[in-house]
Amino acid sequence: MRICYDKLRKLMIDNKMKRCDLIRAAELSEYTATKINKDEPISMDKIMRICQVFHCDIGDVCEIILDEPNVN
Repeated sequence: MRICYDKLRKLMIDNKMKRCDLIRAAELSEYTATKINKDEPISMDKIMRICQVFHCDIGDVCEIILDEPNVN
């Protein structure tokens, strides 16, 4: 299972928002922004702050991608 922030990246493009703008608006650290760029998990608190910036739901920011079952 992994997380993907493609929806967040699309939101940022649609809102003409750069990485530094998101960091400032959601009060994120550079470290957290790097984790987002690498599609690594971040805390729910930070996801909630991002949702507040865009006035959206968690599902509008990220999605969980399930691993394919290993069928032998």
